[in-house]
Amino acid sequence: MSMTAEQRQALLVALLQKHLLGEITQGQMLKRLRKEVLGFSQTRYAELVGVSRRTLTDIEQDKGSQIQSIIDKVFKPLGMKSGLTPIHPHVAKQMMAGAQLDGDLKVKP
Repeated sequence: MSMTAEQRQALLVALLQKHLLGEITQGQMLKRLRKEVLGFSQTRYAELVGVSRRTLTDIEQDKGSQIQSIIDKVFKPLGMKSGLTPIHPHVAKQMMAGAQLDGDLKVKP
């Protein structure tokens, strides 16, 4: 069954939230998006993004330490790139709740 654009976006947002809250790893998120959104095998996706299947497997299993450019390369077809992620879930929750900062980096009431 193929997903609609709205379903793909909803899954992407849900997985990003889980990742920001520390509920799933970057590798788990990549694997689910690769399989559920694109329906690609590891081999096919690795060929698409230009990495070895072994490298893709390592990323999905959160093994090794790939350089930033490789991580960005595997997430690019999914419309994402890696970046800074809060360590503490309460910070991520505050971000997702839409807390805004003023110019002095103080939370607006």
